[in-house]
Amino acid sequence: MSNESPFFLAKVECPLCKTINEFETIKVGSFMEGGRDTDFCPKDITWKYPRYQSYNPLVYFTAVCDNCYYTREFNSNFKEWKKDNTFRSYRLKSIKEKHLEQLAQADSVVRALGESINISSFPNESAIVKLQLAIFDEMLSEHKKNLDLGRFYLRIGWLFRDFDKDENPNHKFVKGMLLELDNSLSIFNNSLSSTSDELAKYSRHLSAHFETSELTSDVKAMMAPYKEKFSEKLNLIQTSLQNYKDSVESLNALSNEYQNSATKGDNGNGIGVGFSNNSSFFEFLTNLQKKDPNIVTDEKEALKKSVYHYKEAFASGREITPGNQQIQASYLIAELSRRVGDHDSAREYFNSTIKHGQEFIYQNRNDRSRIALARKILELAIEQGKLNMAVLKSRK
Repeated sequence: MSNESPFFLAKVECPLCKTINEFETIKVGSFMEGGRDTDFCPKDITWKYPRYQSYNPLVYFTAVCDNCYYTREFNSNFKEWKKDNTFRSYRLKSIKEKHLEQLAQADSVVRALGESINISSFPNESAIVKLQLAIFDEMLSEHKKNLDLGRFYLRIGWLFRDFDKDENPNHKFVKGMLLELDNSLSIFNNSLSSTSDELAKYSRHLSAHFETSELTSDVKAMMAPYKEKFSEKLNLIQTSLQNYKDSVESLNALSNEYQNSATKGDNGNGIGVGFSNNSSFFEFLTNLQKKDPNIVTDEKEALKKSVYHYKEAFASGREITPGNQQIQASYLIAELSRRVGDHDSAREYFNSTIKHGQEFIYQNRNDRSRIALARKILELAIEQGKLNMAVLKSRK
């Protein structure tokens, strides 16, 4: 099995407790996307390394301190937080005090979330937990960023949507490892088959060598004793090779037995598997939601929260810049509203997206690179807006 990894490590000091953490970052090219949903959720993710096929890349979207569970989006701003004067001057103090105060309480939400993270056994559940921790810490700030909160909740919604309905993530992870193991065994079997073919080819070549009729009797007399010696050696090799093949057949049979045994078990929805002393991940989140209303338990709840915070960021006029970002945020509010059943809001924001998108494209018509994203969003807004209007008309 390959020991290669799709990750590299980056060291970052925790702003709250000063612990030096090593966080995994995904290498470029480690996975591919098969497209995007209408709310930009990646679809059909394929990892270069099959053992990670059960992992949604969002597992590594956030970084959690191993010691105090402080969590932030794992980007360049976090890596260089010591150089971020705004963060250190206006955000760090209030977050630190409130976070550590919560951490000191044995039954706090931050401890329950932090202690439940288990990426090896529950990768995608842990990704949701990590995003909830990032939301928890952002909510502690006196200057919370609604745009980030909207983005975080949106990604939680994606993760809920991406749960494999037919297979436990642990089961899927084992399958990925088994696939790598099987690929290695296939390469080994192919090399053995190639060795047998080459040995047979050499044996035929050797026979032809000794049976040639164009040699003098003196040369044939010199060669004769060696023919028997070569034959003895080849017979020994062929006997050893046959024993080797028999052993390899036993290895293949054992491998098949192991794979059949390893892939048996619970094929139920991963979200229903016992989690952190709860009967399911849903129960775990539901219990925490009683303590903290910012916890969400399913995709619809996550998207509703995302819409709320996107609207707050949109209304403030400070977090979203005019142009592509404004058009994209307006579209997301519309599309997420449609998905959660708020079709009147969806119509309002689809119309706004189309209006401002058309204006932006016309004003920047000579800059193709600048309007490429706006064109794509405009097309989506028109298409999804028609679906939304069809629902509204059906209700009349």
